[in-house]
Amino acid sequence: MAWRIGVDSGGTFTDVCLFDDQSGTVLVWKVASTPDDPSRGIAGGVADAIERAGTDAASVGYFGHGTTVATNALIQHRGARTGLITTDGFRDLLEIGRQKRPDLYDIHVDKPPTLVSRDLRLEVAERVRHDGRVEVALDQAAVRAAVRRLRDEGVAAVAVCFLYGFVAEAHEAIAARILAEEFPDAFASVSHAVAPEFREFERMSTAVVNGYLGPVMQSYIQKLGDRLARLGVVATPHLTQSNGGVISFEQAARLPVRTVLSGPSTGVVGAAEVGQQAGFSDLITFDMGGTSTDVALLSGGACRLASEAVVHGYPIKAPMLDIHTVGAGGGSIAFIDSGGLLKVGPASAGADPGPVCYDLGATAPTVTDANVVLGTLNPGFLLGGRMAVRHDLALASIAGLAERLGLEAMPTAQGIVSVVTANMARAIRVISVQRGYDPRDYALIAFGGAGPLHAARLARELEIGRVLVPVSPGVLCAMGLLLTDLRCDFAMTRLTPLDAAAAALADAFGVLTGRAEAWFDAEGIGAEARRIVPTVDMRYAGQNYELPIPVSGGADDLAATFAAAHRRAYGFAAEDEPVQLVTFRLEASAVVPKARFVARDDAGPEAGSAVIGRRSVWLPEAGGAVDCPIYDRARLRAGNRFAGPAVVEQMDATTVVLPGMTARVEPYLNLIWRWHDRSHHHRGDRQRAVFHRRGDG
Repeated sequence: MAWRIGVDSGGTFTDVCLFDDQSGTVLVWKVASTPDDPSRGIAGGVADAIERAGTDAASVGYFGHGTTVATNALIQHRGARTGLITTDGFRDLLEIGRQKRPDLYDIHVDKPPTLVSRDLRLEVAERVRHDGRVEVALDQAAVRAAVRRLRDEGVAAVAVCFLYGFVAEAHEAIAARILAEEFPDAFASVSHAVAPEFREFERMSTAVVNGYLGPVMQSYIQKLGDRLARLGVVATPHLTQSNGGVISFEQAARLPVRTVLSGPSTGVVGAAEVGQQAGFSDLITFDMGGTSTDVALLSGGACRLASEAVVHGYPIKAPMLDIHTVGAGGGSIAFIDSGGLLKVGPASAGADPGPVCYDLGATAPTVTDANVVLGTLNPGFLLGGRMAVRHDLALASIAGLAERLGLEAMPTAQGIVSVVTANMARAIRVISVQRGYDPRDYALIAFGGAGPLHAARLARELEIGRVLVPVSPGVLCAMGLLLTDLRCDFAMTRLTPLDAAAAALADAFGVLTGRAEAWFDAEGIGAEARRIVPTVDMRYAGQNYELPIPVSGGADDLAATFAAAHRRAYGFAAEDEPVQLVTFRLEASAVVPKARFVARDDAGPEAGSAVIGRRSVWLPEAGGAVDCPIYDRARLRAGNRFAGPAVVEQMDATTVVLPGMTARVEPYLNLIWRWHDRSHHHRGDRQRAVFHRRGDG
């Protein structure tokens, strides 16, 4: 028996998913996170889950992990003290940036703090031209002096970024060697190894963020590795990257900047797999946890992969799934702003002290407290009975807020839910409406501990007709770790005119393939499992943005493929304009055995045997308090159907089905809801036609 384990560590809960690849048995477990040392909560959760499975750590054949350690360190500015060595005259580039205001019409908006203070940004004489020609040789004595000064200043990490270092690596390589000689304890982050692409500000920012996070991630990975070893886990551990693939702990420690979306990316991978099982390829993912909500749009079963993004105010050039995050979770704190209006988040109660109902000393009401008061969450316990909650404390905190607003407790609790729903709807509009996609053409897949609790109202807000809830929604991110491949991305920028494409493709992909093969060898990947996918970023000469173009044929196909892609993205193609190849990319992946799930036989529509009780739930859609049936998710069988209002409880999540919705259980035990009363949507004829065409799904 070989068990595969996926662990997703969030700000509030740590989720564990075990899969027996021989019997197909799936077990899930959930424990409180330990923010002071996340590795402690992970090790405890893994130990509990292994014991519950009746096995031992030596039977674990695969260990995958998604984490928010890098993300939280960046958000909370708890990274390492970092220094920067750069080309003479360019130390202020990190602060000047692109001279863009993050919000055009907000004159009071604050820029995020610069991660390297000016006194720790040191310049050295050197200059490489755009074609790789050395104009000023590197002053190695100046580099040595700069390294010694940063060492004396007590920095823990040093970033090195020279102008055009991505074209000619020699100067940065020399600086890295001197850094290793003079300051071997420092975490070195060298731009050509971290982000070998053009645009000096973004490359410098990426190198600095990598250095800033390096010591934090190294310490965390070392602690977690030691704890797993003490448990007896002998499988090589892997960590999720922002691109949805996994890499070894060692590589993650060298390139922590590639893990800033580690946790959310596995949820998208898991959602894509569940959607495929249930017959949905166009999805909007809705991952609501205790601290934040992550949303993404999947077309044709795939999420857009961005080569560059701004993460919490810092530009990062690294492959990452196009995920949008907002500070809206079960632990988001409700408060009254200076104008007397009710606001929710982004501040969160986290795991300690957590919501008021946890009885750990918190007094500020949260979204979880509001749901406990409304009855949508169980007023006595969570986690299948393992965690007691205090309804009376939650009610007192909501009542206190209500008194200040001049309202009753129940409308105030519902107001908290309505505000956080609006926040999440705004996030989904960013990744859909603002990019030309109509959310009504997609199904909403809800997961995370709080996703199914709020999905129905979010779907109603966005006029989404179908909602999909996985069989284990609260641990889907952990389960996603059992569904993803090993992956590493390689890139190099070489500005090349289209008429020289053939030689450039051969040269660039020859180099990149060599790097990919070295990575395959280091990971011990057999030839039969190796996959490589080449693409090239292209643009018209003079443009400041590129489009990724697949390289499936020869150079002759690129012009037509690029023109079609440009026409699709921007509505036109400038046929007579010169075209450039900019950045060559190679996606290297290793296909690994994945968790596979078995379809169940249809048990018929009757779901009454899954009802385990009733309770009063306050639903404005039903006119107030309503006596609502409570279903046990574990007792629902394939083919079962039931109508809202209803609440479905399970260990890792709670699902609310509103009046006007019908839920059914599909063969893989995922829940699918749809509106059987569409009148409240006020949809036009076009959308009604879409519903008629799609049917029940």
